[in-house]
Amino acid sequence: MARPFSKSEVESFFARLQAAMPEPKSELDYTNAYTLLVAVVLSAQATDKGVNKATDALFKLADTPAKMLALGDAGLIDYIKTIGLYRTKTKNVIALSKILLEQHGGAVPRDRGVLESLPGVGRKTANVVLNVAFGEKTIAVDTHVYRVANRTGLAPGKTVREVEDELLRIVPQAYALHAHHWLILHGRYVCVARAPKCPECVVRDLCRFADKTAPSKAIRTLAGGRAKRQGN
Repeated sequence: MARPFSKSEVESFFARLQAAMPEPKSELDYTNAYTLLVAVVLSAQATDKGVNKATDALFKLADTPAKMLALGDAGLIDYIKTIGLYRTKTKNVIALSKILLEQHGGAVPRDRGVLESLPGVGRKTANVVLNVAFGEKTIAVDTHVYRVANRTGLAPGKTVREVEDELLRIVPQAYALHAHHWLILHGRYVCVARAPKCPECVVRDLCRFADKTAPSKAIRTLAGGRAKRQGN
């Protein structure tokens, strides 16, 4: 088992991510707490880019629960049918919109329990909404955060909840608000699933990953990817 991170190493880890990304933000497009909630629900098993493409027109027409209900199932499907699991997501968005309108005056509640009781909303979605919309120091563990936490040895865990709990325990308060965004973006663009870009990683000397990608391997991987895209 790799040596656990010391407090000073955790501090350095996040200080470097902060220096590289001073103001990290969600890559989902939204205009208010409600559209953020809908966007995160739609993003399950889908890319942020794909969700943004679908919601660009949708949120101009339906940016409140009342407007979404007026649009209805059929109307919503027309906008999100390019997103995976769109039929299930349509039912969830319409259902949660009805609940918000009938039980919460159309507002998104700043309450984890209530959020997690909404159709299509789990712990990760609730964490994103609480963090991004309400500024709470939550950590949403998606596939990128889970990978980075385990691969680097920062916060290893066998489940997403174990990783979340460990991150909440070790992340310094000064970095807690943006911690999950730094980890997500680092996992999305640097500590990627295949052939991680170790040579350009700002925390490579802190990382416990034994099989770091060498500069020459990273270059070969990049070249190979370009060749495939060009049909060579």
